[in-house]
Parts: sequence; structure tokens; C-alpha cells
Amino acid sequence: MTKDTASNAMWGGRFADAPDAIMEAINASIGFDKRLARQDIEGSRAHAAMLAQQGILSSRDAEAIREGLLTVLSEIEAGDFAFSAALEDIHMNVEARLKALIGEAAGRLHTARSRNDQVATDFRLWVREQCDGAIAGLEALIRALLAQAEAGADWVMPGFTHLQTAQPVTWGHHMMAYVEMFGRDIGRFRDARARMNECPLGAAALAGTGFPIDRDATATALGFDRPAANSLDAVSDRDFALEYLAAASICAMHLSRFAEELVIWSSAQFRFVQLSDRFSTGSSIMPQKKNPDAAELIRAKIGRITGAMVALFTVMKGLPLAYSKDMQEDKEQVFDAADHLGLAVAAMEGMVRDMTANRDALEAAAASGFSTATDLADWLVREAGLPFRDAHHVTGALVKLAEESGRDLPELTLGEMQAVHGDIRADVFDVLGVHNSVASRQSYGGTAPDQVRAQVARWKEKLA
Repeated sequence: MTKDTASNAMWGGRFADAPDAIMEAINASIGFDKRLARQDIEGSRAHAAMLAQQGILSSRDAEAIREGLLTVLSEIEAGDFAFSAALEDIHMNVEARLKALIGEAAGRLHTARSRNDQVATDFRLWVREQCDGAIAGLEALIRALLAQAEAGADWVMPGFTHLQTAQPVTWGHHMMAYVEMFGRDIGRFRDARARMNECPLGAAALAGTGFPIDRDATATALGFDRPAANSLDAVSDRDFALEYLAAASICAMHLSRFAEELVIWSSAQFRFVQLSDRFSTGSSIMPQKKNPDAAELIRAKIGRITGAMVALFTVMKGLPLAYSKDMQEDKEQVFDAADHLGLAVAAMEGMVRDMTANRDALEAAAASGFSTATDLADWLVREAGLPFRDAHHVTGALVKLAEESGRDLPELTLGEMQAVHGDIRADVFDVLGVHNSVASRQSYGGTAPDQVRAQVARWKEKLA
């Protein structure tokens, strides 16, 4: 049997001529969907077992199929399987090899199903695993952040708005901000996983099947919560992949924001952190350089991950129900996004685990840029009874005086302050130190060291 005849035999007797070589090239997906081999075989084993249970398949054929599929899987995992583009996709490649191993019984495996519900099931199983992998990776990253936060719960550093010094915060508080972000990412992956956990298998091509199948049995065998309720929707839905990509894109955005801060913080101008040699590179011409390339590459990953989401939205946006061949273009970008998200999360976890914060540089920066001006305004409200807008004006005048004389607020004399507003007393200096400032921010979720430690403990309990 020639290659072209073999290809047509997989389709059935409708076609008299073999496909053109260009048609074969554009039609084949085995180059990328071979990544679904394990899921494809897992789904086929569950389907065969159900067919036997329902009396649609003999126990003898079911056993031959089960053993044959295990052999095919072992060949694929060992790298001994010869994939064929002429057989188009992973489903046909597996079925053809199964037929070579067990003969005619292999042809009975496809009873009561279609490649439409088969690929929808395979892909769902694969994306479900990616959600689990993302959650595990993010939990490891959060643990690394918690270690940094706990170690530096009372280390002061500048908090920024517009990348300008705003108010003092603690290192631990800054680390915990990213814990909250990545915690929400975990929630998104969990939500997506819960929604996608419906089994398309048994929807067949689009209308279901006349065979007396048990869709609950296959759903249970494959770890799904339930079978998908509408056969048209089951084969044409790719919301699960889009939800995964949406969650991945938001997560990549969070990673990119943190990566940008690490790039800035590790520069000679900031010196807030030192990244380990394991996650840095050098220069081919400048021997003094230590480049934060891992952070820069993480920062760039959002482009391809968000691009994957846009690409799949564009594929799906104009498709009528049910299946269209356009949907073969649903996988490559999801595979790519999942690969690079996993790499980015792992790299960030390594950088955070290894990085060393420069406590002295952080504290020196925290005390600069009039970072306690808001504390002074709050004192004027609390102790001098001024309306906040008036206190804001008085504080602005004192900042201007200090700036013009090349000093910071705590370096002004009491007399200079009283010349601006007579109700200022000596105890104002108690609020002008950065440590006093952060210690006073005791509101829930604030930067006070006690609040940071409480949040660390809360997250440790959640992860446990």
C-alpha cells in the first residue's frame, strides 16, 4: 500500500485521488500535536473500556486495544515511534500503529467518537495539566517571596509613585505586594481549571451518537467532573484554552512588572539588590558588567504569551458551529505560551530565592526625597488640629524651605518650622524618621512590620 493510499484509507472511501503535496503539508498537524500523545492514548483507553462495559466492544478486542495502546505509548516515550505527516495528526498516527500491532480490532476503537471530540478531550486534558503546573510554580515563587518578606519585615525602603519617592515602606511589604498578585494568578488558574473540567468525549462529530455509550463513565475515568452538556458546544469550544491564556497573560504581566523592578534595583544607580551569578550574565566587551538578563527575558515573555491569546481569539472569533479546520490552529500558540510561562515563573522563583537585598542602600534611599512629608502633614492634622488641605499647604512650604537649603525635613530646626506655622512643637521630629513612619502604618494591609509579619503568617497557613 502506498503512502497516499494509506492516507486516504484513514479517511474512508469518499476520495478517489490522493491529496496534493501542498494540501498534505497545510493539513498535517502531527508536527505539533504529537505533544498530545499521552492524553490521546489516555482518552482512547477510557473510551475502549467504556465501549466494552456497554457491550459495544468485545472484552477480547478491548483487552487487545488496551495492551496495544500501552505499547504505542511506551514506543513514543522511548523515542522509537515514527510519526508520519501523511497520517495528519496524533490520532491517526496512534490508530495506524495500533492497527499494525493488533490488527482489525484497532478499527473498532473509533466507534461512537470522532476526531472532533477526541481532540477536544486531548487538548482539555493537556491544558488542565498546564493549570496545575502553573499553580505549583506560583506557589514555589510565593514561598520564595515570603522568605524575603519575613527576613526584611522591618527593613525600610522608599515606596514610589510615578517612580518618584513617595513614602517609606518596608522591604517585606513590597515583597508581599507581589505575593498578593501571584496569589490572584493562582486563583485565576484554579477558576479556569474548574470551568474546563467537563469531558467532550462522546459528543462525536457534533450531534452525539446512537450507540448506548456511558459518558459519565469516561468523564470519571479521565478525572473530569462531568460530561459536557451540549455536543455542539463540546466539539467547538475553546474557551478553556482562552481562559488559560488570559490567566497566563495576567500572570506574565505581573512577572514583567517585578522583572522591571529587579532590573532597576540591581543597577549601579540603585544598588537595592544583588542578583546571584546563577541568574545573571556578563558582557563580551565590558568586564565590569553583571547583567540581569533573566529578569529582562522574563519582562519580554508577556509579548509572546499575550500574542498567543490574541492569536487564538482571532482564530475563534468568526467560526460558526461546530468544528472547522481553523481550529487546528488552536494549539501551537498555547503550547508556546505554556512553555514560556513555566520557564518565566521558574526563573523568577530562582532569582527571588537567590537575591540579596542591600539593607543600607534601601534605608538611605528611604530617608531621601522628603519621604516623610505625609507623616508631617498627618501630624499637623492630628496634633495641631489643621484641616488636611491646610496641613498639606504648610508641609509643602516646609519641603520647599528644606529643598532650597539642601536639607531634608528632619534637618530643619524647630524655629524654622515654627516660622512657617507657630503650632509646630518639638515632638514633630518623632514622626519624621523613616522607621517611625513605617511603624505608624498599622492599618490592616499597611507597611508596619507587625502587619507584614501577620500577612506572612496568613500566607504560610494558606499554602500549608
